[in-house]
Amino acid sequence: MRGTDERAGSLFSYVDLESRIPPKHPLRAIRAIVNEALATLDADFAGLYARIGRPSIPPEQLLRAMLLQLFYAIRSERLLVERLDFDLSFRWFVGLGIDDRVWDASTFSKNRDRLLDGDVAVAVLAAILDQPRVKRLLSTEHFSVDGTLIEAWASMKSFRPKDGGDGQDPPPSGGSTSDRNAVRNGEVDFHGEKRSNATHASTTDPDAMLYRKSPGTGAVLCYMGHVLMENRNGLVVDAETTRVSEHAERMAAVEMIKGVTSPSGKRRITVDADRGFDTRDFVEDLRELGATPHIAQNTAGRRSAIDVRTTRHPGYATSIRVRKRIEEVFGWIKGSAGQRKTKVRGLAKVRFAFTFAAAAYNLVRLPKLLAA
Repeated sequence: MRGTDERAGSLFSYVDLESRIPPKHPLRAIRAIVNEALATLDADFAGLYARIGRPSIPPEQLLRAMLLQLFYAIRSERLLVERLDFDLSFRWFVGLGIDDRVWDASTFSKNRDRLLDGDVAVAVLAAILDQPRVKRLLSTEHFSVDGTLIEAWASMKSFRPKDGGDGQDPPPSGGSTSDRNAVRNGEVDFHGEKRSNATHASTTDPDAMLYRKSPGTGAVLCYMGHVLMENRNGLVVDAETTRVSEHAERMAAVEMIKGVTSPSGKRRITVDADRGFDTRDFVEDLRELGATPHIAQNTAGRRSAIDVRTTRHPGYATSIRVRKRIEEVFGWIKGSAGQRKTKVRGLAKVRFAFTFAAAAYNLVRLPKLLAA
């Protein structure tokens, strides 16, 4: 018999969110790892909030919601809140009941500064890697390091002389909205004008700096994200964000490598990198830290700092091949996680977003690795 297409409402709801999520849903394994990591940070969260006053939204729920935004490539927090309102799997993952009211999108902006003060993104990444079942997946001997550009949330029109003498009138404060927009968004010709970080700065994001990725490409306002990856399963063990410069990649790499080397120097490690790291200073720094530099040789019109002492070993060729997996990390962070062009301003906020995206990348990969 054919059923009738009629909506039958009910006074009470007996929906159990736990039963609505399939047993093999990938979010189940991810949520278990996340909950275990957040439980270890309970004391850190307590130090970020006052002891008295009106209870706030739990930081654990905010962080789970931010992870969902990265997992599902949701481009804004307003759309994330809209999805939380009707998606049962989102409510289950965050920890909201079927009848709980979803908070406003502005909650993320108001609580982001508190999470920045506690350096929560770094703590979440460390808490995930410190779990015994995850730690068994990590290599303690072989690592790869690299950096990538993160485009800033600022236009080239905001890159003005620091002394204010740009020869262009600022946007008018009076008049109609259309008149102000015509001046603010008018065409600007930069040809023939010499602009550099020494004389110019962005009025929208002063921490962003002008940088050219390679000869023949245009310079953009950007930051630089750095990743240290272990080579066994390609998981991120450290992430950092800095202002751009010619030496930023190598300086950040040295600092991250210090965290994985043995203080006594008894356990040596290998560090893989592309030919942009093939400099004598960087190679000497690695050897002083007890690391063997497995760096791709740069012989374009120069002599490589990597000699036959390193290249003659079979492990060197293996490291050069495995090193390319670090591009998968950048591909996911900049593509799926939306960090190709950051949506926040200031070095501290960009660093938080990039490091948190690196932690989300590990969470996406861990369920299959743990099952295997």
